[in-house]
Amino acid sequence: MDFFYILLVVLLVIFTASFTLAIIRTVQVDFPNVCIPPGVDQPGKLCLVHAYMVMTSAVGKMLEKMGVCTELVFTRYMRSGKKRGPEPWLWLQDTHFGGVPVRLYRPRVPSAALRPAIVFFHGGGWIYCSIDSHDNICRYIAREGSSVVVSVGYRLAPEHKYPAAYEDCLNATVHFMRNAEHYGVDPARISVCGDSAGGNLAAAVSQTLAGRSDLPRLRAQVLIYPGLQALDLDLPSYQQNRGVPLLLRERAAFFALHYLHGEASHKQDVLNGSHVPPKMRQKYNKWVSPDNIPERFKARGYNPQKTHDITAEVFKKFESICEPSLCPLLAEDAVIQQLPESFILTCEYDVLRDDGLLYKKRLEDNGVRVTWCHLEDGFHAILSLYDYGRLSFPSGKRGLDRVVQFIKGL
Repeated sequence: MDFFYILLVVLLVIFTASFTLAIIRTVQVDFPNVCIPPGVDQPGKLCLVHAYMVMTSAVGKMLEKMGVCTELVFTRYMRSGKKRGPEPWLWLQDTHFGGVPVRLYRPRVPSAALRPAIVFFHGGGWIYCSIDSHDNICRYIAREGSSVVVSVGYRLAPEHKYPAAYEDCLNATVHFMRNAEHYGVDPARISVCGDSAGGNLAAAVSQTLAGRSDLPRLRAQVLIYPGLQALDLDLPSYQQNRGVPLLLRERAAFFALHYLHGEASHKQDVLNGSHVPPKMRQKYNKWVSPDNIPERFKARGYNPQKTHDITAEVFKKFESICEPSLCPLLAEDAVIQQLPESFILTCEYDVLRDDGLLYKKRLEDNGVRVTWCHLEDGFHAILSLYDYGRLSFPSGKRGLDRVVQFIKGL
């Protein structure tokens, strides 16, 4: 009996030590220099959410070391959400559009006229999350906005690199636009919407459809803290919020590289700005420049950094980085001018804040009507936490209500 008791204690000590080491390694490698500023909404809660993410990643590392599963598989499982039960106010239907998994949300209350619709692309850095993870947001938009919502389950990186996610979102949207009336939707009142990586996909799809004469014109694009470029990860917001959860500067580069290449071996090149040749940087400087960002957003500090030299090997790996379907901020003016009315939501404590600000300026400079919502106490992914019980964030609810208000006004 004593032997088994001692063995159990030894095993517990080994497990505790391994778990502690895994957490330390996770913090050092995946979440370095974390800083939660006092100005964010509910800083204590954000600290708890961040701790959960660290522990999830640490457990994933342990399971991978034990040969149970990879860290990616475990972390993806934990972030994918679970399918919820029926909705009293909505009809829910899982199906496929153009071969792509989607979930339809349709109000149960009869409507005398055809309804507006939102095609929604979830965030998650192109490698995480799912239809289920963003089910709460889609239900809220459909219910409160009296709209049909189509949530798209696009293929994820790194198994499916760029442009797989973009192509899935485009194909599902085109299929829906061609069959809108079958679902009680007005083809002239279809909009695209996405958060984070989903905002990138929504912007890319919107640009592609702007030049299509065989389809109805999109009514609007709704971009929620979107990532829109990978040329310059040294803009003011990337410096100011480099260590603010839930998206650190290093992780932004990590996600973008997994979407583009399926791996992140050149992460330091991207962070150093040594992945873009001088001529390309000069060409797009008119659109991707701190000079285009209002001065008030530099008040928390901004120190321009010198870029490093680029090698021929690195340049070859990043030749596609200027494609608008990957970086919508780099689209030509002729394309931007054709875009529909837009809603952009940015958060003060978000590395992607300046991507949204720069795109807002580009749209307005080209005559596109823009409704802008800026959450002064917001952080990246805050809308996804609007109804998480004791871990809910009031600012996320305000932001989501602004989205619904915009949609209802279309």
